[in-house]
Amino acid sequence: MRPTGDDVAGLIARAKPAIRRRDAETLTALMQEVSGREPQTWGTIIGFGSCHYRYPTGTEGDSGLLGFAPRAAATTIYLFDGADAHAEALSTLGPHTTGASCVYIKDLEQVDLDVLRGILTRSLAWMEAGGSPEAQITVTG
Repeated sequence: MRPTGDDVAGLIARAKPAIRRRDAETLTALMQEVSGREPQTWGTIIGFGSCHYRYPTGTEGDSGLLGFAPRAAATTIYLFDGADAHAEALSTLGPHTTGASCVYIKDLEQVDLDVLRGILTRSLAWMEAGGSPEAQITVTG
């Protein structure tokens, strides 16, 4: 995956339903604060910073350090270190569901933003520290 250079504000403006646009604006500000990096589009994902990752299987690619996608069903927040790494914090986040490396939130106003900030901060620190032997991360931006 590579940054596409599309307009972040345009991507947010096209998000549906309206709650996704509201939540995307909030998450953009939060992730920009946590990462200290400007948002950029990676297709339909809004990412902050960039990295190259490599797994022992040989799978490798590029991604943002933090990112989310305002999908119709829920906002998807991507966590490279996996949702399980944040199980304790997620138990106090508020209404959400998880996948292997994703947190799905239908209404950001129903979750504890301080808890989410902590999750994002820890995930970013893991990325900036190089990941793990299973997922070697090299920060590129």
